[in-house]
Amino acid sequence: MPLERTTHAIPADAPGTSHELTLFRIGPADAAIKVFIQAALHADEQPGILAIHHLLPMLEAADTRGELAARFVIMPMVNPIGMNQFVLEGHAGRYHTRSGTNFNRGWPDLFEAIGDTIGDRLTDDPGGNVAIIRAAVRDWIDAQHPMTALQRLRHVVMGEAHDADYVLDLHCDDEALPHLFLTPDSMAELGDLADWMGSAAQLIAEDSGGGSFDEVWPSLWTRLRKAHPDRPIPFSARAATLEYRGRHDVDDALGRADAENLFGFFQTTGLVASDPARTPDPAAAPTPLSATEVVRTQGPGLVAYRVGLGENVAKGQPIADLIALDGTGAFRDRTPVLAGTSGRVISRRMRKFAPAGASIAKIVGTEPVAGRTGYLLED
Repeated sequence: MPLERTTHAIPADAPGTSHELTLFRIGPADAAIKVFIQAALHADEQPGILAIHHLLPMLEAADTRGELAARFVIMPMVNPIGMNQFVLEGHAGRYHTRSGTNFNRGWPDLFEAIGDTIGDRLTDDPGGNVAIIRAAVRDWIDAQHPMTALQRLRHVVMGEAHDADYVLDLHCDDEALPHLFLTPDSMAELGDLADWMGSAAQLIAEDSGGGSFDEVWPSLWTRLRKAHPDRPIPFSARAATLEYRGRHDVDDALGRADAENLFGFFQTTGLVASDPARTPDPAAAPTPLSATEVVRTQGPGLVAYRVGLGENVAKGQPIADLIALDGTGAFRDRTPVLAGTSGRVISRRMRKFAPAGASIAKIVGTEPVAGRTGYLLED
C-alpha cells in the first residue's frame, strides 16, 4: 500500500477552533505485523519529528521495492494540542495547560478495563487469543465517550495503536545521551532496537507508576499472561520510549541517522525484507529504572556542573555546585551537589537556574537506589 495520509480534526475546548492530527499508513494491508510510531507526545520534544521526516521516504522507497513486510502507522506530531501551547513566547508542550495533565501520564490501564471480561473466552489457540484480546480492547475504546479535546485526542491515538505488535514512542530529554525506557518483557524482544539506536542505557520497569503511553500496551499482555497461565497468550505488544538526546538536538544529520537506524532495526527484525547496511555495536546492558538516581537540588540556585554527559561518577562525588542567589552568601557561596549512587550521567538540566527540588541530572547505576519505589519517573 503506497503512503496514505489521513487527517483527524479534533474539536477544541473553545468554540470556533480545532486541532489537526495527521497520520500516515504504508505497507501491505494484509501484513500480519503492525508497527505504530509516534513523535512529540511531549510537544516540546521534537527530534522525533525530524527523524520521521527522514524515515517516511525510506519506507516509501522500500514499499516501491516490495520490501515492506509490516503495516506501518505513523503519527509524526501526535500532540497538536501541546504544539499550540505558548506562554509569552515560551513553548509549554509537556503539560496540558487546561488540566495540568502531563501528556505522557495517566493513560488508561487496559488490564483494569478488560482483564475481568475475557477469561471465559480464551482458548488453547494462541493466535485466536490475541484476536480475542485485541477485539476486547477495541470494544472498550469504542464504548468510551470522550468530551474534552485531550480525551478525544487520546481516543484517536489509542484506536490506532491498540492492535500494534510494535509501539515506538519518540521523545527526548532536556540534555541527554540517547536512551530507552521499556518493560522487562519488551526489553527481552527489543535488544536490537537498543543496539541500532546506540542507546546509552535501557531503563527497565514493570510499572514506573505514571501510566505512560509506552507501558499501556505491554503491561496489558504481561498481566494477562500472569492472570491466565493455563492459556497460551503470546506477548503481542513490544513497546518502548525512545529518548533521542535533548531538546536542542533537532538537526538534519542526527535526524537522518536516527531514521537510518530505525530502518536498520526494521530490517534486522524482518519488518523490512532487505539486509541492513551494517551491524550495530552492542548497547549497554539493561538496568532497573529504580537504579537510576534523579538528582535534585535542596534549594534554589545557579547550577555549575563539574561533570559532563556520559561521565562515570562515584557515590558521594560532587557532580555540580549550586551557586547561592539569595541570603548572606548570595553570589559567593557554592554548595556541592553529590551523587547518591555510582553510575553514568545520562542527562543534565539545560536551563542552569534551578528552583528548589529541581532535577538536574540522572545517574544510571546498577543497584536500586534507596527510596526509589512506586513513582519512578522524573515528573
